[in-house]
Amino acid sequence: MGYKAKYTEWLTPDGLLRIEGWARDGLSLAQIAHNCGVADSTFRRWKDENEAISAAIKRGNAPVDLEVENAMLKSALGHKETVRKAIKVKVEKQMVGKGKIVEEHVEYVDEEIYIPPQVVAQIFWLKNRRPDKWKDKIEQTVVTEVEDLTPLAEMLNDTKETNDPMAEPVTET
Repeated sequence: MGYKAKYTEWLTPDGLLRIEGWARDGLSLAQIAHNCGVADSTFRRWKDENEAISAAIKRGNAPVDLEVENAMLKSALGHKETVRKAIKVKVEKQMVGKGKIVEEHVEYVDEEIYIPPQVVAQIFWLKNRRPDKWKDKIEQTVVTEVEDLTPLAEMLNDTKETNDPMAEPVTET
């Protein structure tokens, strides 16, 4: 009875929304199962048996997957990024009768920097997007015609018999 009660609890709109949110937050299936209070194997069975749970996980994963894909592409191509930097500013003032007074303060400026492409990201992208050209192992099929090798085998056997170092020497009488 406890099994059915837990299972149906997660099939409600609120339960499915929570599962979708956890998937969007990047939680693994094992972590979502823990949050649901069930074993990983039980949750995976629920997902396999119930389209609503499976769809909630897919909806939750979709934005995160898209965000990661975009970050991978950005990393593979290189990009410009704005960073905020702190700089120390010194101001010297000449005071009558007191000499120089130096005042210091920090100002923040935005600077645009270029992040170069990452070769590993490029390799990963190409291997997955264009496996026909970029996979590590290229499969080749070689078709050859097999001809009768009997004469070659006989010749090798004849050579072996005459060149056998273990054979007894032939003496002429």
